[in-house]
Amino acid sequence: MTIFELAGNVMPRFLQAAVVTLELTAVGIGAGLVLGLLLALTRVYANRVLSGIANVYIQFMRGTPLVIQVLVIYFGLPPYFRAIGLPPLSSLAAGCLAMALNSAAYQAEYIRGAIQAISSGQMQAARSMGMTKTQAVRYVILPQALRIVLPSWSNELIYTLLYSSTVYFIGLEELTYASTKVAAKSGRVLDSYIIAGVMYLAMVVLLSRVLAHAESRLRIPGLSIEERSR
Repeated sequence: MTIFELAGNVMPRFLQAAVVTLELTAVGIGAGLVLGLLLALTRVYANRVLSGIANVYIQFMRGTPLVIQVLVIYFGLPPYFRAIGLPPLSSLAAGCLAMALNSAAYQAEYIRGAIQAISSGQMQAARSMGMTKTQAVRYVILPQALRIVLPSWSNELIYTLLYSSTVYFIGLEELTYASTKVAAKSGRVLDSYIIAGVMYLAMVVLLSRVLAHAESRLRIPGLSIEERSR
């Protein structure tokens, strides 16, 4: 059996696993963006206590391996859930939660950097026009910051897609898990992983092109973090 014949036989299973990979990525990046935005705003605009708490969370999540976070959430939290009468998380829910909490820490730093890349004069101008601080952040600062952060956010999306493979350790059948099972059953270890690798590559290339197009459309000339650091 050639690798192409093997690919034809396992493709339905791999495609289903790829859908799970994309679900993990979408939930992780989406929920991570919401939480990361809150963390970034807390870091920049909140008092020292709240800013410090947000910073501790960010440093902890960035300083510990994602796989450890996945294992803690899936295997470590269920006893506490049972103690308060809640069911344990499914492997999909645990994977999504771990991906979101981890991605939020990185996205918070990207957004914080983008906010701080905007001239402080824009906040002063908005306040001089009668806006409150909250209104200035919402209508003046954030729209620009979210456009500035797009290149970094694009990288985070790709990383989230690739790091979703860590949920292999909790038995969720995403693409890496499916390829491992096929390799064990068929004995075609190299071929199985090559097929999975090509599928990962195809998803990354597709997402990269979509994001590159969005970045070129939304880019603010002269306001990217890289340009401002030169």
